[in-house]
Amino acid sequence: MQVILGANGQIGEELARALKRNFTSDIRIVSREAKRVNDTDAVFSADLSIKEKAIEAVKGCEIAYFTLGLPISSDLWEKQFPLILGNVIDACKINQTKLVFFDNTYMYPQDDRKLTERTPFQPLGRKAKVRKLMAEMVLKEMQSGQLEAVICRAPEFYGPAKTQSITNTLLFNNIKEGKKLSVPLSDAKKRSLIWTPDASRATALIGNTPDAFGQTWHLPVDESHPTYRQFIGWASEIYGKQLKYSVVPKFIFKIGARFNKRVKELQELLPRYEHDNIFDDSKFRKRFPDFEVTTYREGIELIRNEQFSLQK
Repeated sequence: MQVILGANGQIGEELARALKRNFTSDIRIVSREAKRVNDTDAVFSADLSIKEKAIEAVKGCEIAYFTLGLPISSDLWEKQFPLILGNVIDACKINQTKLVFFDNTYMYPQDDRKLTERTPFQPLGRKAKVRKLMAEMVLKEMQSGQLEAVICRAPEFYGPAKTQSITNTLLFNNIKEGKKLSVPLSDAKKRSLIWTPDASRATALIGNTPDAFGQTWHLPVDESHPTYRQFIGWASEIYGKQLKYSVVPKFIFKIGARFNKRVKELQELLPRYEHDNIFDDSKFRKRFPDFEVTTYREGIELIRNEQFSLQK
């Protein structure tokens, strides 16, 4: 059996589908209010901040995927994420279960350097420091040999359905609502975005590749690395209309942070939008050359089709 911890977000749901499609029907779905993704899924509702629940959630499973997310709150992240991950690590060690840790890039430097698996951690804010701590917790266990684990790291998301990201919020949500699009800080810097179903498919593949463990993997992205100007140009072609946008300067975000808690929490991520932010996935591509990455044009078209179908 394979278990997904935090299974009812976009990554967890797509992961459940990818596992069922390509690897196994023996899947356990775990979250606070667990719901089946596939009709064959087993469900287990649990608060993983309680160690005994984490042990029970992982029991009898060969592989555990940590895809759990929390609301964007520095206070909550500092209190809950290390506690929950520590419980999951202990649960995996007790049950002799492999751990696949789904990670992000918060802890990386926010400058022009190309990001590889060897890029040093240089966290700029509270949430970034939490993600650094979590990654180091997994790395420590891997290096000690006490836990068979692997880290799957993804850059900013874009995608369908429940996908939550700055790009989805400022671009696709505004397209859906007929509003002018917003771009943070610059429309001329290159970006790497990952299509959320690709992130989940690649995580399922790594989790079921025994020799991938004991390493960190950057998950695959479309290698064209467009600017937001180019990205919105493609979206205009695909939606069949000129999509207007404005570039939101940093001082506007600073003003907004005084009145909006979510905007305040996003402040530490803004520096990456002042620079090219390129994510190197060459290690994955070399190891898994047959993996088909969704192009940005294909992704935008799939989002458009989903939006149109919901409007009917």
